Amino acid sequence: MENSKVEKLIIIGSGPAGLTAAIYAARGALDPLVIAGREAGGQLILTTDVDDFPGFPEGIQGPDLMVNMRKQAERFNTRFINEDVLSVDFSQKPLIIKTETKELKAQTVILATGASAMWLNLESEQRLRGKGVSACAVCDGFFFKGKNVTVVGGGDTAMREVNYLSKICNKVTVIHRREELRAQSALQELVKSKSNVGFVFNSEIDEILGQDKVTGVKIKNTQTREISTLQVDGVFIAIGHKPNTDFLKGQIDLDEKGYIKVSDETKTSVEGVFSAGDVSDHKYRQAVTAAGVGCKAVFDVEEYLENLK
Repeated sequence: MENSKVEKLIIIGSGPAGLTAAIYAARGALDPLVIAGREAGGQLILTTDVDDFPGFPEGIQGPDLMVNMRKQAERFNTRFINEDVLSVDFSQKPLIIKTETKELKAQTVILATGASAMWLNLESEQRLRGKGVSACAVCDGFFFKGKNVTVVGGGDTAMREVNYLSKICNKVTVIHRREELRAQSALQELVKSKSNVGFVFNSEIDEILGQDKVTGVKIKNTQTREISTLQVDGVFIAIGHKPNTDFLKGQIDLDEKGYIKVSDETKTSVEGVFSAGDVSDHKYRQAVTAAGVGCKAVFDVEEYLENLK
């Protein structure tokens, strides 16, 4: 159903970046409309304990943090549509956004759709996610202080995870399906110099063991097909992230990995379209950095709209 109203600002995404943008925009009289998606809340919805978001001395559960942020946005009369975006048309003004049931028009758009961690697609992995299985060492590594963990992957992301975990864990075992790591040489040398880091090459996880928490992993050798068992308390999946930008292809400039290209921190290749959070950040990927850029994007929206007058 087409809506003839032209919104001042539509925010696509409802993670920390999108909701922070909504709070600032609503307080700034931009009357924002948030297209939250059917799986609202971003990656924090899949996280249990969050101890690194400022303002919660006792920590907070990921879903609770996102509920609080949404309530804060609603307090300032932010409107929400709990549908997915199917397509956009940024070739004209006003900007066109099509959801499952609506065609919306906007003067400005903030893209805050985030990036999704890539997983191994094991039943045991899904069942134990948040119970010892994680895709973020900085977020969850603290809970494994002095314990034994494994990191799955061989690229730059994996080696950064290994480096971080090696400082707080007793033992870190890298499981990589190839014979050699793919990470840049400097990162390889860094992690290989750690006395508490070990490597299992030509191998992949066949199953993650445990009922209510991780107790170990079954490892399959990709050449011999032999199965071995490793006792660990945590499993960190570091095989990459996929930015949620499929609906933007051909509409906006993306890099080779699909992340939105930005200039001046939030500006995209299309005037009036801005980006915030993990959808354009493949380096930091933290809730607090995403929230910060969500704030910046709104200031840039305000400046853009002011210049239109």
